[in-house]
Amino acid sequence: MITPHAITPTGGLRGSPEAAAPDWTSAVDALERALREGLDPEADPPRSRVDLADGELLLMPSRLPGWTGAKLITVTAGNPDRGLPLVQGVYVLFDARTGTPAAVLDGAELTTLRTPAVSALAVRHLATGPVRRIALLGSGVQARAHADALLTTTTATRIDVIGRSPEKVDALVAGFAGRAAEVRPAGIDAVTEADVVVCATSSPVPLLDGDAIRPDAVVVAIGSHTPDTREVGSDLAARSAVVVESRQSALRENGDVVLPIAEGLLAEADLLTLADVVTGRSAPPPDRPRLFTGTGMPWQDLVVAAAVAAPTDRSTR
Repeated sequence: MITPHAITPTGGLRGSPEAAAPDWTSAVDALERALREGLDPEADPPRSRVDLADGELLLMPSRLPGWTGAKLITVTAGNPDRGLPLVQGVYVLFDARTGTPAAVLDGAELTTLRTPAVSALAVRHLATGPVRRIALLGSGVQARAHADALLTTTTATRIDVIGRSPEKVDALVAGFAGRAAEVRPAGIDAVTEADVVVCATSSPVPLLDGDAIRPDAVVVAIGSHTPDTREVGSDLAARSAVVVESRQSALRENGDVVLPIAEGLLAEADLLTLADVVTGRSAPPPDRPRLFTGTGMPWQDLVVAAAVAAPTDRSTR
């Protein structure tokens, strides 16, 4: 069973008690199965945004046969300095036939589960060979979760952690003490040897020199969710096979895609979708880096929430 923190069936939101380790493989499998069974990310409702004094409120609804649900989260820029989480919120899962609430989940924990699971699904289908070395840019919650997910779902034996704060990098590394793989602090040069490069930061500007990435590497960029911010430069996007969660979503809010298109270095027609790659309708060329960039979509939350709340119930209600 996939077990995120703070899930209550048909009840209120609990605090954040200790929970079992996430079942990353089951989460990845649930997402893959949904796409193979015909889920169309292009049909997903767009997220709504409300500007707040120090951040934003996001509403992310979606629907599936048997289930519907919505995530309501806040992203508050000043919270880390207050000792509070950057992202907070709730997810409510409903029985689609009756409209009855089936479960309430911690929205931030669900995000921390589904985002690395989507990234791991992309790596599963985009890697051209065994994954041995990973370069991880970032040292926050998503970086830590991505390290755990990829150590679980790939054959990685080493993760090089690259971050601005040595203290945060050291804390992340210490959390993986005792794992079979080597997780260690590193400089940006580590990306040149990586099979997979993960960008999981809040940086609004590009972090990578496009020429530094190997032609057979996979790059995953998940930190940006606005059209004017990005983690990956246009030079890398231009030389890569670019894979997105959906074309509509990427063109609406993904700066990793919107900005190079505006600069004339990438075309909308160049974009591949994760659904097409997973189902085999598209095959990225093997001689170019493969860039998966995502902002997070409501269908992903719903698929994983349903797998969490009812792991054996896949009926269409």
